[in-house]
Amino acid sequence: MQTVIVLFNLKPGVNREEYEAWARASDLPVVNALPSVEKFEVLKASGLLIGEGSSPYDYIELMRIPDMAAFGADLADPAVQAGAAQFQQYADNPLFILTSAL
Repeated sequence: MQTVIVLFNLKPGVNREEYEAWARASDLPVVNALPSVEKFEVLKASGLLIGEGSSPYDYIELMRIPDMAAFGADLADPAVQAGAAQFQQYADNPLFILTSAL
């Protein structure tokens, strides 16, 4: 099992409410419907637990993926491609991190 963590802020000029409405209505249902994805969440940072200031990232995505090969095949789906293109219109230089449990 791998977890993909995506850290990102919105591009300058992107309306936060518009992005969040798109994420709820389109991104979350499409990705969660993929056979290769166990669970997909979009989290909105609300602050830091320790320290001063705000989070360096406004949004965090978590994708639990049991089979990366199957996930790669699912990425070819036209709905996924359309969603990825839309995500790139909102997200400013997202950082995709592959992780696995110890």
